[in-house]
Amino acid sequence: MRITHFKSHITSPTAALLLAAVALGPATSALAQGDRPSFKPLRYDEDWSLFEAGDDYWDGIKRVDLNEDGSWWASFGGSARFRGEAWQNFGFNEANDDTFLLGRMQLHGDFHFGDTVRVFVSGKSAVASDRDLPGGKRGLDVDELALQNAFVDLVFPMGENGTITARLGRQEFLFGKQRLVSPLPWSNSQRTWDAARAIFKFDNWRVDAFYSRYAAVQKYDFNDWRPGPDFWGVYANGKIGDTNPIDLDLYFLGLNKKAATFNGTSGEEDRYTLGARIGGKFGDSGFNYDAEAAYQFGEVGSADISAYMVAAKFGYAFKDVDWKPSVYVGFDYASGDDDATDNDVGTFNQLFPLGHAYYGFMDTVGRQNAIDLSTGFAFKPHKKITVKTDFHFFWRAEDSDALYHAGGGVVRAGADGTSKEIGQEIDLTVVYKVDGHLTLQGGYSHFFAGDFTSDTGSDDDVSWVYFQT
Repeated sequence: MRITHFKSHITSPTAALLLAAVALGPATSALAQGDRPSFKPLRYDEDWSLFEAGDDYWDGIKRVDLNEDGSWWASFGGSARFRGEAWQNFGFNEANDDTFLLGRMQLHGDFHFGDTVRVFVSGKSAVASDRDLPGGKRGLDVDELALQNAFVDLVFPMGENGTITARLGRQEFLFGKQRLVSPLPWSNSQRTWDAARAIFKFDNWRVDAFYSRYAAVQKYDFNDWRPGPDFWGVYANGKIGDTNPIDLDLYFLGLNKKAATFNGTSGEEDRYTLGARIGGKFGDSGFNYDAEAAYQFGEVGSADISAYMVAAKFGYAFKDVDWKPSVYVGFDYASGDDDATDNDVGTFNQLFPLGHAYYGFMDTVGRQNAIDLSTGFAFKPHKKITVKTDFHFFWRAEDSDALYHAGGGVVRAGADGTSKEIGQEIDLTVVYKVDGHLTLQGGYSHFFAGDFTSDTGSDDDVSWVYFQT
């Protein structure tokens, strides 16, 4: 749920927050003078520089001049989200039933001092009621008070139509389709990093080069700089072609963790990911596609890493049809480790993903030692309502490796001879966009436990329902 803005006469930050929707839509094209920007997954990507206040109650603080000529200006905003969840047989165990509430509020200020200097700051508070499930109240659920973003930009021209931006400080990352790097907006606390980044923009290309340290959540303390996973790399995105442009991503990512374990192999993890993604549409036919592949190498302790993932999704949107139906099919493969004793690691590391968007809403399965064959459809019975259904068929890639959840942790250890069939999941979702500031969303999911759960312990089907504003 997303909100945005509060007028300058409001003095209480809490009173300023209203319900709103977390939008995960694509970026829009350049804005003309006076146009209203759309809300973005990363609030710091919104450009209010040309905005002219209209009739919306909150317009007064979206473009506030700080000097007489308006070359110094600021924009303010925020969001509030509340979600209730009810689980039955969590973790395939009939003893794990619970209902709990999650709430998150965020405020941000975006300050521009001419065309060169910018400061962006956002804070958050993520809280939860008692969660009587394995793990209790997790770092995903609670981060009582923290800085989500606090960075400085220095922007310089590059050539005739390019720029170089030097960005230093705490910042969220979102690359490509979020298969490997995402701020994880579905979680209550969200991810962020302390980083130095250089951003190059020219023609139809953007290249990010960065070095960062993941800002691990300290649930009841400030998320200070402290030892944690170091993450760095180069990520390039551009468009090629004119008639049917192809969205192209190329990336090289590095990860260092002082302690990691994959299928019995433990030690310091130095892992490198080399990958590419393409996406686009087949003209005006209604067909669309997205495909990505990545290879990983490096070491865990003295063991060599050789792992990979491939993903593809093909969709069709029916044209000139009532309710605007669309369908898709998808395939995801993430390698596993085929031998726990051979001093090699074949398990793909999903890094910092938005697995929720690809491997089922229940987050039972992650992009590690997993195969997912998926399909689904969506339609709009009303211009403000979207109904979506997704089906997933899950297997493990290697029987000797574990089942990993969306956070990368082990759900069940693997063993030679156990079934590869994890099970099937169905997700039903309804989204109602009330207006530009409020979105309501609800869903029901059911996981049909497969033979692997029977081979390794309790095998109860799992059900989950939620409502979010």
